[in-house]
Parts: sequence; structure tokens; C-alpha cells
Amino acid sequence: METYNIHNGETQLSRLVEKAANGQPFLIAKAGKPIAKVVPLEHEEQRAIKPIGFLKGRITVPDDFDRMGGAEVERLFEGKA
Repeated sequence: METYNIHNGETQLSRLVEKAANGQPFLIAKAGKPIAKVVPLEHEEQRAIKPIGFLKGRITVPDDFDRMGGAEVERLFEGKA
């Protein structure tokens, strides 16, 4: 991977950005020490998206799930704390 010092990066910014956009990452250094890595956005690591249903078979939902706590909710709406 190529390394450019900050001064070269400033004077050649357009060319270097185009290079990164074409899939050629590079490092920017200050006083010879790498301080930043420039990579194209589409090559960033992305987290795997878990599909819907990934917990199937691992949890169970009670049959009365949609009615759980119904009496409590009714009591609260009636103002009977």
C-alpha cells in the first residue's frame, strides 16, 4: 500500500481521491508516521444483517401474548391505579 505525506496529499488531493475511489487504498503520513488510511466507501466492512426469523426455534411466544396484561391495561385506562 502506498504512503503519501500530508504535503503531497494536499497538492494531489484530486488524484489521490480518484485513486481510492478506484479501489486503491493508501496511507497518509505525518513525519513519516502513518496517521490515516484512505479507502473507497463501497469497500468498507459492513456488519452482517440478521434475517427475519433468526430466533425461530430458540424462543416461544405464548398463545395469549396479545392479551397479556389486558386486565391491568383496562384498569389503568379506567383510572383505577
